[in-house]
Amino acid sequence: MYRLLFLLPCVAAFMGQPLVSRTSVNTQSSGLFMGGASGYATSLPGKQERVEKVKELLDSSQMIVTVPCGGMTVTQSQQLRQSMPEGTTVMTVKNKLMQRSLEGSEYEAAGELLKGSNMWFFIDEDIGASIKAFNAFTKEQGKQESHEILGGVMEGTVYDQAGVKAIGDLPSKQDLYAMIAGSIKAVPTKVARVIKAPNSKLARAIKLAGEKAEN
Repeated sequence: MYRLLFLLPCVAAFMGQPLVSRTSVNTQSSGLFMGGASGYATSLPGKQERVEKVKELLDSSQMIVTVPCGGMTVTQSQQLRQSMPEGTTVMTVKNKLMQRSLEGSEYEAAGELLKGSNMWFFIDEDIGASIKAFNAFTKEQGKQESHEILGGVMEGTVYDQAGVKAIGDLPSKQDLYAMIAGSIKAVPTKVARVIKAPNSKLARAIKLAGEKAEN
């Protein structure tokens, strides 16, 4: 028996695989994604630091949105964070800490959304692009039913799933830039077309003005 125990690490090393228990892997995965942790993070200073971080995010956000955070691997959660546009932070926060962070802020009404395990999106500016990115992620990962948006808060108003979806359908910042650029580019073209039109009133007016100037 002792000989067998001695040989197990050697066999594992020879096969190129680490000898790690299933329990330790599951605990690590849960801690990274669910916000669970040990040591400093669960101490009073660690919790206070977490609350301060969330408050900073609230101060710089135009809108916050929440979705369920369970049933997603660490890799998937990382992919979700990376899919967000610049200025949007995704964070899993325990309800008690989130409640403390919300107190006295314009997002205090979000307290009614603190049910179950929540993942929060702190959206700095591009709300439409952030919600569209989340919807694209859930569609790609097959999580549209299990990870539907629970709600959101903007300017002190709580929006349900339908309300957040309606806000998400608004043009993103990039879409607006493209629309503005297209409009600006089209203005000179339209003016030139009107001026050159032989039967247009503007063309006739310009022609008459030119004839009077010559006389």
